[in-house]
Amino acid sequence: MLGFEDMRTIDLNCDMGESFGAWTVGDDAAMLDLVSSANIACGFHAGDPAVIRRTVRMAREKGVSIGAHPSFADLYGFGRRRISGERPEDLEAQLIYQIVALQGMARIGGHPMTHVKTHGALGNMAAVDPDLAALCVRAVKAVDPALVYVATPYSEALAAAEAAGLPVVCEVYADRTYTDAGELTPRTQTGAVIHDLNQCLDQVLEMVVNGHIPTTGGKRLPVEAATLCVHGDTPGAVQMAAALRTGLAENGVGIAPFARPEPRD
Repeated sequence: MLGFEDMRTIDLNCDMGESFGAWTVGDDAAMLDLVSSANIACGFHAGDPAVIRRTVRMAREKGVSIGAHPSFADLYGFGRRRISGERPEDLEAQLIYQIVALQGMARIGGHPMTHVKTHGALGNMAAVDPDLAALCVRAVKAVDPALVYVATPYSEALAAAEAAGLPVVCEVYADRTYTDAGELTPRTQTGAVIHDLNQCLDQVLEMVVNGHIPTTGGKRLPVEAATLCVHGDTPGAVQMAAALRTGLAENGVGIAPFARPEPRD
């Protein structure tokens, strides 16, 4: 697994490119001044071709690494509804389609993608379902086995990527709480999303500096995180990212991407 042994730097990533059509979601331009990696929606839960191209261009201009953020086909639910019943081969094809779409835009934009991170319900389900986790990993590997897979700690997705020999980094969330099992608290539960900046920073420092995930049940689970996520659609996300950068710097931790794009002919 990829990581930073001394934890003196960590990647700060954000899910973005989630506007589409007449709808604007998040402040991508402002967020790209703060993060080191961007996970760009591929059109199935949010985003559209124009938004993808624009986000790739902005990321390149600001030196931010980019990755695909594929999801279930769920525009109405923003990819956060749990979908079952898809034939595995059909779902795998949908993921490949999304990853290739972002990969193509990235190459044309002169800013090759570095990673893949599954979105929303797909990512949450793959974290606990070994078959779904293996399917997601197969889709990434089919497109490019050099792509880094972004996975949560204590997850089947992380285990599947490691077993398949796919480069993988461990991701923790700045603005989400955790259960005692090391899983993200379901959004249906009160307190799942952290809005208070002080609480957010305290959790981040505990995970990044002290190497433990604080859980809602009072546990401290060991973790070696390589990347830290802030959700771009969360109210106050830009202010949160700025506060995190400041707080991490004050504790001797800089921001740097876990992977940089490799120039290709």
